[in-house]
Amino acid sequence: MKTLLYLFLFTSILGYSQTTHRFYNEVKEIQKKYKIQQNSDKKPIVFTGSSSIKYWRTVADDFPDKNIINTGFGGSTTEDLLLFTDELILAYNPKQVFIYEGDNDIAGKRNCSLIISQLTSIIDKIKKANTSTQIVLISVKPSIARWDLKRNYKKLNRKYKRIAKRDPAINYVDVWKPMLNGKNIKPDIFTEDNLHMNAKGYQIWQNVITNYIN
Repeated sequence: MKTLLYLFLFTSILGYSQTTHRFYNEVKEIQKKYKIQQNSDKKPIVFTGSSSIKYWRTVADDFPDKNIINTGFGGSTTEDLLLFTDELILAYNPKQVFIYEGDNDIAGKRNCSLIISQLTSIIDKIKKANTSTQIVLISVKPSIARWDLKRNYKKLNRKYKRIAKRDPAINYVDVWKPMLNGKNIKPDIFTEDNLHMNAKGYQIWQNVITNYIN
């Protein structure tokens, strides 16, 4: 009886936290957009994470022979994706998931250990839902606007790489180095805010990720 009560309280709290969450409406819009894909036999490839994914509006066109779903939501953190893993990933029973998070976490002064803990929880949820789903961790990108945080980002990327190295079901994609010209950032691959990428930036991502997409 106590177990049922705790379960009820937990699910009630979770449901409330979602409906009052700042991304609740955006997640609902994403669900509406891809409703036909939910519970489909056609296992898609899901790209999810923060604005670098959200604004990759050509991702489906960049990989035309693949069934791509973009559930990116701008400004999100690893904690946000963990809260909405069911809605943004598991609902589509994907054969492969590309995850980009950590950019806003570091900018928000979140601890690397917390980020990794939350990312591990996301990975565990994906594996529990379907052990055959392949997971790809996209490294945090460099940007002019956040170049002062490069040491923190590089540290986080090393942790991502270690996660992938330990698990054959997980790959790590390095987009950091291809976006550099020597030790400096390529200046012509960003929009005016010096944070988000333009078409040239996404071309780099496409060139790198094409080697990992199934």
